Amino acid sequence: MRLVTVNKMSVKRGSHQALSNVDLTIDKGEIVTIVGPNGSGKSTLLRCIIGALKPDHGTILRAAGMRIGYVPQRLAIDATMPLTAARFLSLPVKRSKAQVQEALAQVGAQGLEHRPMAGLSGGQFQRVLLARALMDAPDLLILDEPTTGLDQPGSADLYTQIEQVRQDTGAAILMVSHELHVVMSASDRVVCLNGHVCCHGTPEIVASAPEYRALFGTGTHGALALYRHEHDHHHDHHDHCDDHAHHDHGTS
Repeated sequence: MRLVTVNKMSVKRGSHQALSNVDLTIDKGEIVTIVGPNGSGKSTLLRCIIGALKPDHGTILRAAGMRIGYVPQRLAIDATMPLTAARFLSLPVKRSKAQVQEALAQVGAQGLEHRPMAGLSGGQFQRVLLARALMDAPDLLILDEPTTGLDQPGSADLYTQIEQVRQDTGAAILMVSHELHVVMSASDRVVCLNGHVCCHGTPEIVASAPEYRALFGTGTHGALALYRHEHDHHHDHHDHCDDHAHHDHGTS
């Protein structure tokens, strides 16, 4: 099922051409990762898909009734504010204790409901943000550089959790990432953006594309290989996807 179709979209921000002639599709149940250097239009693209920004040219078609969950790149919580994880999950809609516990369990964050948000580790904080984004059962989960500030083991752990969410819920996931070495472990498709779509396809295809290597250098190709991830997809007639994944993490 097609959730989002971006067709020939262009966006100008003041005098700056942020995006030019971008095409993108997102189907139910797939993980799509957007990579690109700073200023390449990644966040602009996300804002257009969410509906917060209107393109100057082109179209965005969204499936009727599609629900979107969003995990921002960063969220500042005042350290003096006594805001627990449970209270945060109940903003702006009041949630029951059972709903809060279920949401935290879904992202592997059991037992954090009474912890202050300002006192959580980076990984715990991101899991609570993920739990909140999932509370309304989104068809499409959008994550803007969700591992910002996490170390490499923390990043890999969060990406594993995101894959588990996809398997458990069937939601499509659109991710923006600057961490090229872990993109391999999570993505069905990678879109390399630099104001326009430079290249796109499976991680293996994009990693070896001249346009990608021109942007990120040849050194990243070896790093990507550390997190090579092979999918064996089986689609049934209901368009559900059973994912059998094999990780080859290598050592460094």
